[in-house]
Amino acid sequence: MPAFVISEKCDGCKGQDKTACMYICPNDLMKLDKDRMKAYNQEYDACWECLCCAKICPQQAIDLRGYADFVPMGASCVPLRGSQDIMWTVKFRNGVLKRFKFPIRTNDEGSAVPDGGYGAGVDDINNPTYLFTEPASLDFLGTGADVPKLK
Repeated sequence: MPAFVISEKCDGCKGQDKTACMYICPNDLMKLDKDRMKAYNQEYDACWECLCCAKICPQQAIDLRGYADFVPMGASCVPLRGSQDIMWTVKFRNGVLKRFKFPIRTNDEGSAVPDGGYGAGVDDINNPTYLFTEPASLDFLGTGADVPKLK
């Protein structure tokens, strides 16, 4: 689902040197056309499809070219970013709308603990049953919680 900019909605983040989508794109694909003051994806085939640009765009000017199995024949999936959460509006091809709301992470940039505090070692990485960020849900911590066990 490579991201593309709907030029009618894009305002170039009101003439700043760097747009929000340029700031957030991990592959540096989003660029600003200084003549038109519109952002654009300079290389669709290199898009990682991470959706960061679509989630951060204040004008909802970035859409996603959906795959046929995910957004078939006229369906859409649109993010709306608020100050505390992101709401995804999914429109199915039969017209049914569903909305899903998720909180936005609030920790400061660079403060997230990469291993989630679980301290995975080399043995854990080689263990096929170990899901790196989910040892508590699989009771690898030995808490005895009533959770499903792997056999």
